Amino acid sequence: MSTTTITREVSDGILTITLDRPDRLNAFTVTMADELEAAFTEVNADDEVRAVIVTGAGRAFCAGMDLGGEGNVFGLDAERTPTLTDMDDLDNPDLARIRDTGGRVTLAIHDCRKPVIAAINGAAVGIGATMTLAMDARIAATTARIGLVFGRLGVVPEAASTWFLPRIVGLPTALDLAYSADILDAAESREAGLVRQVVEPGELLDAARALADRWTRGRSPVATALTRQMMRRNAARPHPADAHRVDSLAMFYTSIGDGEEGVAAFREKRAAEFTSRASDMPPFYQDWLDATRD
Repeated sequence: MSTTTITREVSDGILTITLDRPDRLNAFTVTMADELEAAFTEVNADDEVRAVIVTGAGRAFCAGMDLGGEGNVFGLDAERTPTLTDMDDLDNPDLARIRDTGGRVTLAIHDCRKPVIAAINGAAVGIGATMTLAMDARIAATTARIGLVFGRLGVVPEAASTWFLPRIVGLPTALDLAYSADILDAAESREAGLVRQVVEPGELLDAARALADRWTRGRSPVATALTRQMMRRNAARPHPADAHRVDSLAMFYTSIGDGEEGVAAFREKRAAEFTSRASDMPPFYQDWLDATRD
């Protein structure tokens, strides 16, 4: 897939996606949404990739939605009057001008089978902030600025951030960030729980790669993919028995897959050589994903 708003580079098993509109501070567009959604969908079938890093070109990560366009700058059809029932089938192409474009991206990130790390190099406001909430970690340069500025524009937080944000920082802090629409510096973002680490700008990508390696090097691709999705989905289920059902299936299939090699390597005191592929998930996987979306 050729792209115009992002670049993609794979090095040593890590895919780096760079938001690439530096002349516009990497401001978000419908085209960028399409390209990011496709990138996070396609990487599931790319067994060369074990982790994903997202960063920005130039001095910004993403300065939010590009507000310079004509008409509805969010790409929505102002002539429509959608209802909640209309949103039942999110795959319906008729919803293209109704669905929040940022949400399309964060749902694709949520469904990704590879760990995803945000390397926030500069301003990350609006969708520039909320897209990172669907990622597994946020590392910020000292130059980063993060803000949920929707209240200043008279709109609401998007990109499913009202689902992700309270799970990261807790409900009281999430409400404060949304109500105040403050822009936090890197240190304040870490104090609020938005980022896990603050580093100097020249150390940012190295820190993100080090974390990606810590999480994925020498690990089973299928077990990693299952762990990512189990953590994200099971925590939202109403009873631990719901998690137990999925844990049982996941443990069964990994134990007869990479688990056999992992146990043998442990006994023989050697490094494991896992051979599973995240492009080939256990037979229950898709049915489980579909069920947790209902």
